[in-house]
Amino acid sequence: MLPHHGSATQRGNMQQQVIIIGGGVVGLTSAWWLAEAGYKVTLLERNEQVAIAASYRNGGQLSYRYVAPLADAGVPFKALQWLLQKDGPLRFRPEADWRQWRWLASFLRNCNSASNARTTAKLLQLGEWSRAGMAHLELTVPPEAYARRDAGKLIVYRSPAIFQRAVARPESEEARIVLSPLEAVQREPALAALQGSLAGGIFTQGEAVADCHAFCLALETRLLQHPNCSLLLKGEARRLVTHKGRITGVDTSLGLLQADHYVLAAGIQSRDLAATAGIYLPLYPLKGYSLTAPIRAQHRAPEISITDFERKVLYARIGGDLRVAAMVDMVGADNSIDWGRIAGLTRLAREAMPHGADYDQATAWAGLRPATPNSAPLVGASKVANLWLNVGHGPLGFTFAAGTARILADLMAGKAPPFALDFLAPQK
Repeated sequence: MLPHHGSATQRGNMQQQVIIIGGGVVGLTSAWWLAEAGYKVTLLERNEQVAIAASYRNGGQLSYRYVAPLADAGVPFKALQWLLQKDGPLRFRPEADWRQWRWLASFLRNCNSASNARTTAKLLQLGEWSRAGMAHLELTVPPEAYARRDAGKLIVYRSPAIFQRAVARPESEEARIVLSPLEAVQREPALAALQGSLAGGIFTQGEAVADCHAFCLALETRLLQHPNCSLLLKGEARRLVTHKGRITGVDTSLGLLQADHYVLAAGIQSRDLAATAGIYLPLYPLKGYSLTAPIRAQHRAPEISITDFERKVLYARIGGDLRVAAMVDMVGADNSIDWGRIAGLTRLAREAMPHGADYDQATAWAGLRPATPNSAPLVGASKVANLWLNVGHGPLGFTFAAGTARILADLMAGKAPPFALDFLAPQK
């Protein structure tokens, strides 16, 4: 059991203790910034290794300028079309769970241009803050440790109308290059098979690809060397113990753990844990899939990070592999692999990049990405005095982890955030 030191006035200058629940990329980065800020940090992870859930085989893109929220005008109609497509990007299974329907109702309220524009503007600020945070972390975790490359990002469009709307969007105009289909293929020859299907593309410099799992392992090594940090594996948090509006401990498979502050960074598990303290978190697990296929000498894999906008498929060369990631399955907290979905993703990859990698030797993955209805993560204080949140990053956990960890450390130290946290701050 970790000793509990009472109130801040009782402690004086004694070192405050923090328990972070969740050892994925968000929990690990939070642990680093809090340890660096002087807190005594214990990171609790329920699995036998860190980062083997949502952080394991995600898309691998660090897309600081491409932060489009899922909720937007026209998305409900598009969703109906996607549900009818054999290999469409969306699957939906109704649940007898009020949380699914409450999340969907809030998501639909955000499906308008005004909400999308406001959230996008905030996420762009968070993206730049995260980019600076990752640059700072490179002093501790060098890019070669996790196959990081500044590959740039190319979004390709098949519909002329959708492409023109994307070109007309105002954000990040100075950083992007609008390309014709021929120019897109010239910039990235791996797209040759799609040239006749493309309406155009938008290339953005400065975006990166990297291996999120390798990053987490490298950061774990640094944390284990840090005098202010310890790691508890195979320790599952069961509930938060509360008394008079404060958390007094975490009931875990390892026993009762106690500290001064508690941070929820446990992906979709955070939803159930928060509920034990009387807090509703507007999170839903959006299941995504990926393939990791080896690149042989004869293959022509993309050097640039690619997003096929209408198919909602992304391609990233990570080390010697091609990562192909896609799909949103709204099927509850089920992280099992649907092999029909994997077969569909393989078909899409073979169609778009037939010579991209050895798809016959690809390994498959599925993971639950905890998303909020407006795609903005929740970071900051909860309504319980000493419980803090860093949750809801959806498919952009790797992209935003450094930024929200920095913000969390500042807020816990009583510092002002770098920008107004509307759309990011938890509702009290």
